[in-house]
Amino acid sequence: MGDVESGAVTIKLVGRIGDIPAAAWDACAGGRNPLVSHAFLNALEESGSASAKTGWAPHHLTLEDAGGRLVGCVPMYLKNHSYGEYVFDHAWAAAYERAGGHYYPKLQICSPFSPVPGPRFLVRPDADFETIAGTLLAGCLEVARQRSVETLHVTFCTEAEWRFLGAQGLLQRTGEQFHWENRDYGSFDDFLADLASRKRKALKKERREALENGISVEVLSGQALREEHWNAMFGFYMDTGSRKWGSPYLNRDCFRRFGAVLADQVVLFLAKRAGRYIAGALNFRGADTLYGRYWGCNEEHRFLHFELCYYQAIDFAIAHKLARVEAGAQGPHKLARGYLPKTTYSAHWIKDPGFRRAVADYLKQERAQVQSEIDYLDQHSPFRHEQD
Repeated sequence: MGDVESGAVTIKLVGRIGDIPAAAWDACAGGRNPLVSHAFLNALEESGSASAKTGWAPHHLTLEDAGGRLVGCVPMYLKNHSYGEYVFDHAWAAAYERAGGHYYPKLQICSPFSPVPGPRFLVRPDADFETIAGTLLAGCLEVARQRSVETLHVTFCTEAEWRFLGAQGLLQRTGEQFHWENRDYGSFDDFLADLASRKRKALKKERREALENGISVEVLSGQALREEHWNAMFGFYMDTGSRKWGSPYLNRDCFRRFGAVLADQVVLFLAKRAGRYIAGALNFRGADTLYGRYWGCNEEHRFLHFELCYYQAIDFAIAHKLARVEAGAQGPHKLARGYLPKTTYSAHWIKDPGFRRAVADYLKQERAQVQSEIDYLDQHSPFRHEQD
C-alpha cells in the first residue's frame, strides 16, 4: 500500500517506525503511556526484537492532514504466529485451520510483548478522534485486503476505543487484570490500614520474610542505571522467559536501548544479597501509572517475588503520587495483595462471515464469564468493609 490521498488527508503505510519523526508520533500518542511511545517501539524494532524475522513485521499506518502534519497513527504488525500478545487466539487459529482456512498472516494493532492497556489509535488531541480513527481503521482494513489477511486484532485498547470499534462492526472481547489504586495514601502503612486485619498481618509477614537472609532492595531510575544493572536484569529476564515462554521475546540490545532512550521512564527494583544481585523487576513509569513488566531471579527466596513486583511498586507509586500500579497479565493471587480486578478490552475483525459468527457467539459467553468472575472477586476484596 503506497501513499493514499483521501480528500484533504494522506494515509501512509510505514515499514519502520524510525522513518516517522519521533516528536510527531509522540504528539499523537499523548505522552502518558511509555509503551506506545516512539522510543519504546523503536527500541523493539532497532534491536530486532520486533521484526519480520521474529514474526512481527512493522506495518504502521500514519495519517497526515493537508499541511503534511501527522494527525493520527497506528502501531500495527503483520504476524505469522500468536505469541507475545497475551490475548489468546490460538484456539481460533486452530479451528479456522481445521476448517480449511488460513488464519495467518494476521494484522495486530498493539504494543508488542506488552499486556499493557493503552491507546491504539493514536490521534492528536486537537483533532477529531472519531473522524481520524475511522479513517485509520479503513486504512488498516485496506492493508488487510491487499495482504490477503483474514483477521485483524486490536489488543489492550482503551474502553473508549473498544466502544468505538464495536460501533464500527468489530467483535468485542474482554479480559481481566489486577491493578492497585492509590487512594491518596501518604505511606505504605496508610495502605495497610485500609486492609482487613488478617490481610494486613499477612502482608507485613510477607514483607518481613522476603528481606530475611540479608537481602536489600535498590530502586534505580534515570542516571542511576548502569550497565551492571541491565546485565543483571537481562539475566533474570532470560531465566524467567526460558522457563515460561521457551524463547524470550527481547534481546540484550533491546535492554541496552531502553537504558539509552527510556532511562527516565524505567524503574528497576533489584534485590541484592552478599554483594550480588539475585532478583529484579523492570517497570516503566507513565504520567500517572507504574507498569510492571518483567521479573526474574537466580536465587529462590520466599515472598521475594511479591516484594519486588507488588510491594515495592506500591511504595514507589505512593512516594511519587502515582494513581495506580498495573502489574501485568495473570494473577488472582494479586487480589490478596491489594490489586483489584479490572476489565481489559480488545476488538477483532474477521473476514469470513461463518467464522465471524462462531467467534461472536463465543465472545458473548466469554464476556459474561469475565464479568461474573470480576463481580465475584470484588466481593472478596482484601480491603476493610464497613463492619470490619
